[in-house]
Amino acid sequence: MPIKLPRAIEAYFDADRSGEPDAVAAAFTENGIVKDKGEIHTGREAIREWMVEAGQLYTYTMEPFLISTENGKTQVTAHVVGTFPGSPIDLRFFFVLAGDKVAELEITV
Repeated sequence: MPIKLPRAIEAYFDADRSGEPDAVAAAFTENGIVKDKGEIHTGREAIREWMVEAGQLYTYTMEPFLISTENGKTQVTAHVVGTFPGSPIDLRFFFVLAGDKVAELEITV
């Protein structure tokens, strides 16, 4: 049974599934931040470029299966399978939301 995600988080995962970097960037606030693999990407253009690079390196699917909220952050755990080292893996996505957009996303193992 699929989990119920807040609209902004659902928009992020839907955009990621579409493989469209512009759609992923649009899920974020203008000055949104992504922290992934020790790097910080700030602003929609940097987030779009991060998605372009990820799409060129790997193909993958993500299936969110757990959600919790703590200290103002929403944590979503997703099962990720793809053409990357360590696949499959469960990744944790820590979201800070601003209305119907993602203000900050940190991805960890």
